[in-house]
Amino acid sequence: MTGTDGEAAFESFLDMWVTGTTNGLRAPVFRRPGEVGLAYENVSFPSMDGVPLDGWFIPADSDRLIIHNHFLPGNRYGYPGQLPQFGSLGGFEVDFLKEYRALHDAGYNILCYDIRNFGLSGAANGDTVGIGLLEYRDVIGSVWYARSRPDTGSMTTFLLSVCLGADSTCVAMALHPGEFEDIESLILLQPVSGSYIIEEFVKAYDIPDGYDRFDTRLHERTGFRLAEQSPLEYARSIRMPTLVAQVHHDSMTRPEDVQSIYDAIPAEQKKLVWIEGTTRRFDGYNYFGEHPEVAIDWFETHSG
Repeated sequence: MTGTDGEAAFESFLDMWVTGTTNGLRAPVFRRPGEVGLAYENVSFPSMDGVPLDGWFIPADSDRLIIHNHFLPGNRYGYPGQLPQFGSLGGFEVDFLKEYRALHDAGYNILCYDIRNFGLSGAANGDTVGIGLLEYRDVIGSVWYARSRPDTGSMTTFLLSVCLGADSTCVAMALHPGEFEDIESLILLQPVSGSYIIEEFVKAYDIPDGYDRFDTRLHERTGFRLAEQSPLEYARSIRMPTLVAQVHHDSMTRPEDVQSIYDAIPAEQKKLVWIEGTTRRFDGYNYFGEHPEVAIDWFETHSG
């Protein structure tokens, strides 16, 4: 790869990281639950700091609720990587609808929503993504909303949080533990530290001094440092039953990152699931659609 190509890749990835978009575009909410036969309600509610959040409530005939927090750069539906303008991260789709269908059929109501600056939710913080340091407020807003609804307020509630959503959940639980006292258990799918992602990226593109340059540019544009954008220290506050899942040989990061996050969680009941047979991070986002029994078994076993 030429130096010019490496520089172009550097600038593109920096923009995606800072703004949480691909090529400056928000990924559309490309599919709807009705496509897999699910009845649903379009909902909107405020984040903890008032940012308007758009989502779906998928009802089931039960008193159990899963709140789903998505990844970067996707939204509540998943990610339309099959579209040319969003194909730079692997070129294939992440589709949560299959997962939602399986969870619904297993007896779970589902609340899923777009985190700030993604999907159809409101813009906030100058479109800056904090890798959980800002978005934790949305996790709390979703818990407040579920608690406020007459039909879900008394439900047994679980969290399924993915990547950016996982990091945001860790931060939220550390800063506001009282908001999660009635949450039964948690799944963190592919929590991630920003520094590992960038180290692997600049190594792959052989960008001289790439990490320091990226860190400086990130700080200039957002005020954040890469070392801040990690759930590791926040995970030390998680005491509820927690399952962590991760593509073992994820080419975008390193397994020791997730191992360290898992090890930091002081919960007495916890489990680490390595996803094998792929190096593609985005395959991990589809994991519970292909293997819903892993999530269902965890929630069934760690309820009440």
